[in-house]
Amino acid sequence: MQNMYLLSGGAAQGLVRTMQPAFEADNGLALNCTFNAVGAIQQKLVDGAPCDVLILTRPLIDGLTRSGMVTSGTARDLGTVKTGIAVKTGAPHPAVHDSDSLRAAFRAASAIYFPDPQLATAGIHVMKVLTALGLADELADRLRPYPNGNTAMKAMAECPDPHAIGSTQVTEILITPGVELVADLPKEFELATVYTAAVCTRANHAQAAQDFIAALAGDAQAELRAQRGFLPA
Repeated sequence: MQNMYLLSGGAAQGLVRTMQPAFEADNGLALNCTFNAVGAIQQKLVDGAPCDVLILTRPLIDGLTRSGMVTSGTARDLGTVKTGIAVKTGAPHPAVHDSDSLRAAFRAASAIYFPDPQLATAGIHVMKVLTALGLADELADRLRPYPNGNTAMKAMAECPDPHAIGSTQVTEILITPGVELVADLPKEFELATVYTAAVCTRANHAQAAQDFIAALAGDAQAELRAQRGFLPA
């Protein structure tokens, strides 16, 4: 069975994995998926990794289209993903509805799990929030950055500490056993990121890639996207 390669920001992992078995059965292709922070995925593409389907933030897809790495006219928005706060399953949910309550929740946490603050959309934002709250230096020894949101949430789920807290994109929280969503970040710190899928110009299976994107973004999967944390773009 031939491989069709998908490179994606971690936000889309739950959606892609849910639809992968049906796609493979219908098309006779094995969907070879790599998920990571969007910056790391973009670099992987630029470095020449095989790619048929690319899922990144809309600005990155637009830029890669202009540079000739993404086929013009193939992009489809999957939806908007917000960044939220997570705790271990069964732990009390702290109030996080405004800056004061969010500051208190971070201060009360024994550890703060979040994605790469250099390469991950949510990780960059979490560091900005901590800085804005005056906590970046104060809580430096409690910060637990990981390469992406999925690995951060898995690490938090596996840690024995019930007082840990996490922050990443809602889609990554929802698919991780052992953690649960508390709420989106409060309005003043909201991060709403549009994720877009497109066909790579060096795709070996361009038509199948376009078909998979159409399935991911189509009306028939609107409820599934909502369940996985994607809001209408």
